[in-house]
Amino acid sequence: MIVSSPSGAGKTTLTRRLLSELPQLEFSVSYTTRPIRPGEVDHRDYHFVSPEQFDEMVQRGEFAEHAWVHSNRYGTAQAPVEAALANGRDVIFDVDWQGGAALSARWPLDSLKVFILPPDLKTLESRLRQRATDDPKIIDRRLAKAIEELEHYSEYQHLIVNDDLERAYTVLRAVYLTRRYGTVDRPDVPFALGDLARVVEANRATAPDAHARRLVGRG
Repeated sequence: MIVSSPSGAGKTTLTRRLLSELPQLEFSVSYTTRPIRPGEVDHRDYHFVSPEQFDEMVQRGEFAEHAWVHSNRYGTAQAPVEAALANGRDVIFDVDWQGGAALSARWPLDSLKVFILPPDLKTLESRLRQRATDDPKIIDRRLAKAIEELEHYSEYQHLIVNDDLERAYTVLRAVYLTRRYGTVDRPDVPFALGDLARVVEANRATAPDAHARRLVGRG
């Protein structure tokens, strides 16, 4: 399950909540060369490595994908993902559109792609500035990058507008569970799959694609 969004749209909050509820999901911890932020934990939020260590991993072919994002490097190690899939576990990725494209190309039949949209660009800017963990210049660069990232919404199977955290989480949960178990109620599954399927369809009926077009100035 590949979850992407511009910085500040809420994908990390949503994916972490899903992980806390559903034990069959495993979080793919990315590698990064960026500095650790207050409150983050090495090997939980990211594997924080030096540029030299990152380059060595690239040379050894250890990454399923890697890219430059906001002047830092990010990558997903391939071996842990392959091990999880081989053991029948699902993996959730919190990555940008570049990582999402590379991962879905690497595992095309297994990939479920979800893009989280902000309610509007003003809210996105406010979330980034309230976070106050980045230098103001970095925040400005992230804001400038937001439209470019939003341009890739059409590459995703599901779009969710994070205008209300509870609603957005309910949709994300339904999207995952219906992909995992289907849409017809089953006695061996402790979820009302038919109800979850209706949540997914109701989200589509809100036309999140039209919202995305408005955000990028196309509609």
